[in-house]
Amino acid sequence: MQQSEETLINSCRTGNPQAFEALVARHEKTAFNLALRMTGSMEDAQDITQEAFIKVYTGLRQFRGDAAFSTWLFRIVSNMCLDELRKRRRRIALSIDEPIQQPDGEIGRQLPDLLADPQDAVEGNDLKRLVQQAILRLSADHRLIVVLRDLQGFSYEEIAGMLECSLGTVKSRLSRARTALRRTLEEQELFHRADVKSGARRDER
Repeated sequence: MQQSEETLINSCRTGNPQAFEALVARHEKTAFNLALRMTGSMEDAQDITQEAFIKVYTGLRQFRGDAAFSTWLFRIVSNMCLDELRKRRRRIALSIDEPIQQPDGEIGRQLPDLLADPQDAVEGNDLKRLVQQAILRLSADHRLIVVLRDLQGFSYEEIAGMLECSLGTVKSRLSRARTALRRTLEEQELFHRADVKSGARRDER
């Protein structure tokens, strides 16, 4: 019989490593997928997932249970992803400003195009990758809300708990994020091929 999360958490607090391993096994895949969707990097997603569970382990004694354990965990993962994206933005800004030194002088830097050759990807039947790259073009906040709702399938209530905001705020952010995603896909002539409205249709039911 599977133990409840409350039982596992209490066992973790008494120093039971098997109980913590059971908690990790229940949530590791979802935590990793969330980090991967947010960062677009396997390595970063692995690091964030590992560090998130370390934070959970060290913070279990302070976990009061006001929200579900999963809500608390995914709030940690979400915040770590946002921190990573902010760090990237700062690194990119520094990289853009710093010219490349060449023997005959300096040249400016150019950012690579996330969709360098979309035609090749379409021909290779790689639409999912294109949609993911479109999501990576969104702002961090828009990306997070789309990933949580439309890709990970969390409810409005769960997302509100993770982001510590109201249901109305979640819905308005999601609406703006979907609009931004649709605009990005339309720019790549992919909207008619991508089922990005599926989340909206689910919400209307």
